[in-house]
Amino acid sequence: MKKQFKEIKFENKNSLKSHFDLVKLEDILKLKPTDHNQFDFHKLSFYVILLHTQKEGMYNVNFKDYDFKKGTLFTLRKDNIHKFYQSKAKGVLLIFTENFILNNSSESEISKTFLLFNEMLASPKLQLDEVEYNEVITLINLIKEEYFAVTDDYSLDILRSFIQVIITKLFRIKSKDNIVFENNKYLSMFLELQNLVEKECFNHKKVSYYAKEIGVTTKTLNNVTQSILHKTAKTFINEIVIVQSKRLIINSQDSLTEIAYQVGFDDPTNFFKYFRKYTDQSPSEFRASCQTT
Repeated sequence: MKKQFKEIKFENKNSLKSHFDLVKLEDILKLKPTDHNQFDFHKLSFYVILLHTQKEGMYNVNFKDYDFKKGTLFTLRKDNIHKFYQSKAKGVLLIFTENFILNNSSESEISKTFLLFNEMLASPKLQLDEVEYNEVITLINLIKEEYFAVTDDYSLDILRSFIQVIITKLFRIKSKDNIVFENNKYLSMFLELQNLVEKECFNHKKVSYYAKEIGVTTKTLNNVTQSILHKTAKTFINEIVIVQSKRLIINSQDSLTEIAYQVGFDDPTNFFKYFRKYTDQSPSEFRASCQTT
């Protein structure tokens, strides 16, 4: 018997056509939604830039806990799983849909945005220094002023321009220590591989399958993942299998034996060993650790 992660749909009652919204973190933490719990795992149907401005705490993205403090920024892509923890933290969330990115953006801007939000290429967490924080918060304050105080035919374009500046600044910051963003010759093939593995990982776990589908040798695929992630292609595939398995374990009331078959293992015992090897937890221990108390 399956349940579903609550998918949080984009909804902006104030501006139905904008595909953008700005929300205070402290308001989200105070909410008492009737259809989901913000302190339990839920799935996003949009993109989020979350900047923490006060207090410290913990935040979970794709089943991994991250600590935060003033100046910690998270970039979350569509379909990421996340949850908040109870805290007195303050911050701001810039929320926007894929259409917001695609509309009136250049090919270069679109590429930067999708790369920035890809947690396989760089951590979703970014700690801004004082100068970087002041630059980003200044832009966010300009967005607030435009978003809440002005409603004319120019507002949406101005908002999109401000957000694109923030995205470009964040891209610059992440690029300092990430050669992937700087014209890596394997990047397009890696993105093709990532997309294919995320779709097919339960059915196919061998590097040879993906090499054949993409039309290259297994050696080339290993060169791709080593260049981008400094990992073998097999390790990369295993990491995606584990993340997708975690989604099933949390998002389903099926037995762990049934889930093992769904993940593509003929013998559930092999799945349990596989899961523990890469997480240091059994599937049952992981499920228990994620249950809301």
